[in-house]
Order: sequence, then structure tokens, then C-alpha cells
Amino acid sequence: MPRADAQRNVDALLAAAKEEFTTHGVDVGVRAIAARAGVGTATLYRHFPLRSDLIVAVFRREIDDITALADQLAQTQEPDEAIRQWVQRYTEFVATKHGLGAALHSGDPAYSGLREYFESNAAPALQRLLDAAADARVMRGGVDAIELIGAVANLSVPLPGSSDTARAGRMVELLLDGLRYGAPAARL
Repeated sequence: MPRADAQRNVDALLAAAKEEFTTHGVDVGVRAIAARAGVGTATLYRHFPLRSDLIVAVFRREIDDITALADQLAQTQEPDEAIRQWVQRYTEFVATKHGLGAALHSGDPAYSGLREYFESNAAPALQRLLDAAADARVMRGGVDAIELIGAVANLSVPLPGSSDTARAGRMVELLLDGLRYGAPAARL
């Protein structure tokens, strides 16, 4: 178990890297990340010797966060609202991948296993939400979490040259409306 101050540094570095990756992409300078985290570059390199180590850690933290969110929403929200909030957060997650796509598909062995990690954690969490919504008859049944995740990710990609940051949210809401329309209760 890391010391409390070391864990605080890691948490600060991951939060700073996420913000910098979102704003500037994964090729942002490590000095900017360290400065945003309030630590020196030596601290960054102590915890993340390679850029890929930092990218993987940010990606895993995001996966862990959206997985935990699904469980929390299942306990606190109606099934359709739980899915809406989870998908909204996933849309934000896709935004943090600005530049991560190229890194993740670069063939670098450091990124091997991330897709599987995502599919074995976040996808089952979403599937539980989808199944609960189908059982409550507020969304159509038979929706595969991986397919929905792919659709949301594709809808969240900005159009080339567009500065409309709200487009992804509108497109995803249309998709969710379609899932509601197909629910057995909606057809009654």
C-alpha cells in the first residue's frame, strides 16, 4: 500500500493527466501535467516512467469510475434514468480519449489488455442497467452493452471542423429515445 502522500500524488497526477489529455491530447508535455498536479516532473516519472504508463493508468481509472457509477446508479435511480446518467458519463469518458484512440491502436504492447479490461468491467455494469430497464419495461430488451457502447462512442465523435460540443449529447439522447420507444410499456 503506498504512503498517503504518494497516493495523493498519484491521484493528482491522474486527474491532471485526464484534464490535459482532454484539452490537449495525449501528446501534451509532461511538464504541463506535473504543473497542473502541483508536483515536479521527477514525481511524475517516479510513478509513471513511460508516457504509456500514465495513459494506461488514466484509462483504467476512467473505466473503474464508470463501472462503479453503474452500480451506484442502479441503487439510487430508476432504471431508465440510471442508463441516461451512465451514458452521459460515458460520453464524457469518450471525450477524455482525445488522442487516446491513436495511442491505443498503435500496436504498443503497453496498451494490450485495455480493451479486455474495459469489456470485462464497464460492459457488464452497463448490461446490468440495461437488463433492469428491460425488466422494468422502460426500455427494449435484448440490447447488448458492447453494441450500445460502440454506438454511443461513434455518436460522440465530433464532426470534422465542428465546434458544436453539445452535438454528442443530442445524438445520444436520440439513441436512448429509440431504446425507450421499443420498450413493451411504450407499445401499450
